[in-house]
Amino acid sequence: MTSIHHATVRDVDPVALYRVLQLRTEVFIHEQGIVGEQEIDGRDLEPTTTLFWSEEPNGDVLATLRVLQDEVPAHIGRVATASAARGRGLAADLVRAAIEFAGTDVAISAQAYLEEWYGRLGFVRTGPNYLEAGIDHLPMLLTRT
Repeated sequence: MTSIHHATVRDVDPVALYRVLQLRTEVFIHEQGIVGEQEIDGRDLEPTTTLFWSEEPNGDVLATLRVLQDEVPAHIGRVATASAARGRGLAADLVRAAIEFAGTDVAISAQAYLEEWYGRLGFVRTGPNYLEAGIDHLPMLLTRT
């Protein structure tokens, strides 16, 4: 049984933070080929950024994302799930928790192949596709009613 956690970088247990960053490195740098400077961009250190992660009882981090709340709408990004844990709904649970936490409209720069997946969570496309870090993305927004 996994549990969902969230905190700013300053409040995350160092071991959990290491595992979150390790997972992001595995998914974004090793799997998707994004260069480290684009992945570790300094935004995690901002006081208005909150990390979310799904953790096993043994401490393994299986999924993660971050919420940037420096402006409205809030922005969800860095959504990543360990390859062995995909298909279990962990990322969807984290996105739902992040939406609830944000309490406002939420934007996302979605990888284009995930448009339908984010659509099932209530996001709608708001513009044309574009390249970010060499990967096809599109802007999406969830409007809270």
